[in-house]
Amino acid sequence: MNEQRRSGATAGERLSRLLALVPYLLARPGARVEDVAREFGISEDQLVKDLKLIWFCGLPGYLPGDLIEVDIEGGHIHVSNAETISRPLRLGADEATALLVALRALAEVPGLRDRDALHRTIAKLERAAGDAAEASHHVRVEVEAEERVVATVQTALAERRRVHLTYYVPGRDETTERDVDPMRLVLEGGRSYLEGWCHRAEAVRLFRVDRVVSIDLLDEPAQVPRDAEPINLDAGLFQPSPTDLLVTLELAPPARWVAEYYPCESVEELGEGRLRVRLRTPEPGWITRLALRLGDNGRVVDPPELVARVRQTAAAALAAYERTG
Repeated sequence: MNEQRRSGATAGERLSRLLALVPYLLARPGARVEDVAREFGISEDQLVKDLKLIWFCGLPGYLPGDLIEVDIEGGHIHVSNAETISRPLRLGADEATALLVALRALAEVPGLRDRDALHRTIAKLERAAGDAAEASHHVRVEVEAEERVVATVQTALAERRRVHLTYYVPGRDETTERDVDPMRLVLEGGRSYLEGWCHRAEAVRLFRVDRVVSIDLLDEPAQVPRDAEPINLDAGLFQPSPTDLLVTLELAPPARWVAEYYPCESVEELGEGRLRVRLRTPEPGWITRLALRLGDNGRVVDPPELVARVRQTAAAALAAYERTG
C-alpha cells in the first residue's frame, strides 16, 4: 500500500470521494467496511476517518437533527439523515456560475497541488454549464487565503529570508506587528503553524497561519540564534500556565466556532447543539469583549468575579446607548 493510498490523497480528491460515498452507502445499507474501502481504493482506516468526518456534516443550523448519522456495527456501515445528497448533484445556472467563479479563484492560489486536475474540472463544468459558464467570466475574485501565507513562508524558508507579520493574538484580542525569522512549517491538529524566531518576543514562537492578517517577504536574511530550539510539540500545542485564569463559557449553536477558534482545555456537549467550554487566559479583559460580542449566543458562567465584570460592562454599554438616545 503506497503513501497516497494510506493518506487518502489530496483534499480535493477526498472531497470528491465523500460526495460519492454518501449516496453509495445510502444505496447499500449495511455495506461492509472492507468492501467499501476496496471499492473506493482506500485503506479501511482512511474509510473510517472519512465516515467520522461525514458525521459532522449536514444542513445549515448544524443541530443534531440536521447532521448526517453514521453507524458502524460489526463491520457494517449504516448511513441515515442524508437524503438531501442521496442523488447526483444537479446545479442551477446561478449555482454553476458561483461554482465556476470559486474554482477559478482556487486555481490562482499559489502552491496548489493538482492544478492540472482542477483546470480539467473547470473545463468539464464549463461544457456542462453552457450559458452560465459565459456569465462566470465576468466575475473575478481576489483570493487572500492562508495558502498565500504558506506560499510566502515556503519561499522565506527556501531563501532564508525574514518575514514581517501582522498577526492576530486572540488571547489579548489585538493585532500585532512583528518580524520573524522562519524556522519551519508545522502541521498540527489539522492546522498549519509557522515556527520562527520572533524579534518582538526575542524567543521562538508559533504563529497559526489562519491568524496571519498579512505577511511580507523582507530582503533581510533570516538570522535564527544558534541556541534557539524548536518547540517540543509532543505534549500538544496548547500549554497554558497554571496561573492563567480558568474561564467557563456556555455557547449556543451559532457560537460553537469559539471552541474551534480558541484553545480550550475541555469541550462538553450540553445537547441541542450547545457547548460548555473551559479555557485559560492571562488576559481576562478579552473574555469580557468576547461575551459582549456573542450576546445571547454565549455567557460566562465562571469565575464569579468575571461574570460580575461582564454584567457591569454590559450595563454600562446599555446606559451609554440610552444617554445617546
